[in-house]
Amino acid sequence: MEEQEAVDLAADWADISQGLRKDLGHQLFSQWIRPIQVGSFCKDTGTLHLFLPTEFSANWVQDRFHDRLSLAWKIARSEVRNVKIGVHPGRRKLADLDFRGEDGFGHRAANDGALAGARAMESIGDDGFTSSVGLDPSLTFAAFVTGTTNVLAKNAAERMAQAEKPQFSPLYLKAATGQGKTHLLHAIGHSYLQAHPRARIFYCSAERFMVEFVSALKSNEMIEFKARLRGFDLLLVDDIQFIIGKASAQEELLYTIDALLAEGKRLVFAADRAPQALDGVEPRLLSRLSMGLVADIQSADIELRRLILQSKLVRFAPLDVPADVIEFLARTINRNVRELVGGLNKLIAYAQLTGQDVSLQLAEEQLTDILSANRRRITIDEIQRTVCQFYRIDRAEMSSKRRARAVVRPRQVAMYLAKVLTPRSYPEIGRKFGGRDHSTVIHAVRLIEDLRQRDSDMDGDVRSLLRQLES
Repeated sequence: MEEQEAVDLAADWADISQGLRKDLGHQLFSQWIRPIQVGSFCKDTGTLHLFLPTEFSANWVQDRFHDRLSLAWKIARSEVRNVKIGVHPGRRKLADLDFRGEDGFGHRAANDGALAGARAMESIGDDGFTSSVGLDPSLTFAAFVTGTTNVLAKNAAERMAQAEKPQFSPLYLKAATGQGKTHLLHAIGHSYLQAHPRARIFYCSAERFMVEFVSALKSNEMIEFKARLRGFDLLLVDDIQFIIGKASAQEELLYTIDALLAEGKRLVFAADRAPQALDGVEPRLLSRLSMGLVADIQSADIELRRLILQSKLVRFAPLDVPADVIEFLARTINRNVRELVGGLNKLIAYAQLTGQDVSLQLAEEQLTDILSANRRRITIDEIQRTVCQFYRIDRAEMSSKRRARAVVRPRQVAMYLAKVLTPRSYPEIGRKFGGRDHSTVIHAVRLIEDLRQRDSDMDGDVRSLLRQLES
């Protein structure tokens, strides 16, 4: 059980780290987040321990990133209620020695000077912004899998990155969480740098933009802030919906957009909703965001999900992942691409760490949280209605006392599907079928399970009904 818990925590931390790297930029992430080690998790208290190598780094992360880390872990696993950040007890003595000597930045420093050195590391690049060094090297156009649901956004992004002047600016990428808009932002940056090696790029999340803005405001450096911001050739801002309600920041962004557009520079924004759906945004800013091209990325269909999984398998060769596992993941994990890839990574990590073969049974056992979150809430009423239409019988037969085979078998199939597709107990299911006893439901479930093994027609019927109900 402890080994399983460690695998799950490691997989969750990999997903959380990926998001933090995108938000914070490469250097901040490498300096403060990458050294974090996931410690023990107490289920009784809901406390998760995170460890850093020195007292100084632990205090730094506690002060600046504790709330963000807590929120990320609570989203990843609901049972986490508290996140504790510190130095591992076994390393505390060594950590104290390290803090008194090497300060973690490659030179010796007194305690009073260490904080100033750390603050200097918060600035990314010579200009004090998260610039091209914040681009993830793995997020390129070559690594982006294209299908019918994202081809418009992919083509528009490639056009924005070409050497010649784009036909539209700004480009606004609209997509739900985990559908690839952040990937395209990074890909634009990489491709544009290839065409313009000396280009200056500003990539950040809207949240990061707010941090920079407030910092400049508090330190009376707004003139320098504006000058640096407007000196970029390509502006890439992710999750623009998080700038909602910040009037002063909205005004500065508006002026920046106008200045960059007037100079023929390129702007790309990404959000989880269309510009017109951004509540609390000034109308003038809304008009700027939507004046170019708004490219919508739809949820990946099953064909695209299959292609994405196949593309990821190249990294794990020669590990064998059966075709039925790929099909199962593609059909079941359908909310977003990030969860899909995360599910595959978690499954393969568990198989490799425990020495087991990747199988459909292993996927169902180890991905229960992801699978349950992706399954659409199906009701018993919906099941009964679908089964009656399939077998062409009256809906009232689901609750009737008739024992004719033409009625009993569909009723048993509906009971079986109710147990498979809903969290209802046997007594609850029985009550929905005319007040039948729970033993009747148990008999029906076992009977249909057995018939599926022996009767190909029955198995075909159930598979067809499952497709209808889960689509």
